[in-house]
Amino acid sequence: MEKNELIKKLEDIEWEDFEVKEAKSQIPQNAWETVSAFANTNGGWLIFGCAKSRKQYSIQGVDNPEKVENDFLTILRGQKFNKKIAVQSRRYSIDRKTVLGFYIQSASAKDKPIYFNSPANTFIRTGSGDQRATKEEIDAMYRNSSFDKKDEELTSFTVGDLDQETIVQYRTYLENIDVSHRYNKLSKELFLEKLRVFVKGKVTVGGLLVFGKEDVINDVVSDFRIDYLEVMGKSYTDALSRYSYRLPQEKNLFSYYFSIFERLIKKIDIPFKLKGSFGDENQPQVIAIREALVNLLMHTDYFSSAKPRIRVFSDRIEFFNPGSLPKDIAFILKEDFSLPRNPVIAKIFRIIRLSENIGSGFDKMINGWHYYYAQKPLIEEDFDYYKITFRLERKDEGISEGINSLLIYIRNNPGKRANYISDGMNIPAKTIERWLKALKDDRRIEFRGSNRTGGYFELEKTSQAKSGLSKQKNEGVKKGINEGTSEGVNEGINSLLVYMRNNPGKRTNHISERMGIPAKTIEKWLKALKDDGKIEFRGSNRTGGYFEVK
Repeated sequence: MEKNELIKKLEDIEWEDFEVKEAKSQIPQNAWETVSAFANTNGGWLIFGCAKSRKQYSIQGVDNPEKVENDFLTILRGQKFNKKIAVQSRRYSIDRKTVLGFYIQSASAKDKPIYFNSPANTFIRTGSGDQRATKEEIDAMYRNSSFDKKDEELTSFTVGDLDQETIVQYRTYLENIDVSHRYNKLSKELFLEKLRVFVKGKVTVGGLLVFGKEDVINDVVSDFRIDYLEVMGKSYTDALSRYSYRLPQEKNLFSYYFSIFERLIKKIDIPFKLKGSFGDENQPQVIAIREALVNLLMHTDYFSSAKPRIRVFSDRIEFFNPGSLPKDIAFILKEDFSLPRNPVIAKIFRIIRLSENIGSGFDKMINGWHYYYAQKPLIEEDFDYYKITFRLERKDEGISEGINSLLIYIRNNPGKRANYISDGMNIPAKTIERWLKALKDDRRIEFRGSNRTGGYFELEKTSQAKSGLSKQKNEGVKKGINEGTSEGVNEGINSLLVYMRNNPGKRTNHISERMGIPAKTIEKWLKALKDDGKIEFRGSNRTGGYFEVK
């Protein structure tokens, strides 16, 4: 059977790692290597009674399950290992054969390294299986003994102390992204147990941080908050005030995530792109910022005197994480290494697909940002913090398509200011300001009038470029209108169709304002779509609007 088929049969196994051993009549000697590896890395399931050949698994069964289970648990609690191993055991009957499952928990950082017989028998888990740790890796475990997993600790609180509205919101979110996920069928208590929010009748620290009420969280984590600041300048000294916006206090991490992400995506460029028949907003630079936010929530040391902080300046976004990285960033990137400081919080966000493991998360941040902004985020670290900085200047050569569209807008709407253009084109003000600077530097536009009442105008010396752009624009419209069903609509008209699909019932003036395209152009494109039978106007002339014809 395939891996997923085995996991379905062993219902307690989720995204965690697992290793199978035959163990038909006795405990295999290499089981101790796997126990050490799981305890020193992220934990995982050790399955007795299964065999693996390449990617295929087969059920062999354990002949004397009572003896094998008792012997195994006795050794883990005895003197063979330098620390007692926390383990959960399960017994399964598959095809009338007994299979034993043991969940080896990841040890607290203060207890690592975990080894058997001698420190030389320290193992770690990598993509290829169990590997003997090097001296440098063992030394690093000792150095990182302060890297503790506080979020797995139990509090004195119960399910009734959690914010019930947040639990409902989380479950709804999971149902929307994965309607077939088997967690959706569980009761609330069992659902929270699977997430490790609720263990042995008590709420874990991590579960409380994500789902708790604000006053209850502050009983465990004093002065709980995520600082989010927007500064209108490149530094505090450049800005008129220390900050132009500061996020109000939220009740828990789940609320903080959505409140912060909603503001962050307005600060980055998200050019209109089609993905199939719809606009694609889940672009690499968006994924990069989302990963940075979730990374902060998953890896922050909430018991540090420093507080997690996100600062948005005019030229950059900074994520400050109290608490060090588990390893050097070069190693994390090279080995795709995963060791979340807060594994409970990590699992909660992973289940709803908002996070990868730490290695993949950094890859998405670096590659996603570089994909659009042509530069990599800066990662700085020390023994008690790390900071990730995303520069907002895009390193483009020449004038991009977006800047070209701004030039056309100024030509058709002379004398407008940056905030008016931003509203009209539905593009973030900071993006418009960068594009305006590029056009001014290229001597294509100028600002006329006073700082209070003036606006931007196209320079006459660009008449040749103006003629070329206008011709290109008119030919595009003409092509879209004339080709009709034989050649389809052009890119501009297709963008209009996509906009109407996502915003049905809107009128010409509304569409013009939101798309940032002159009303006369929109009218021509609407006529082309109507002539082609792709849209229709419904309702009265006063209150009706345009709809796509299905």
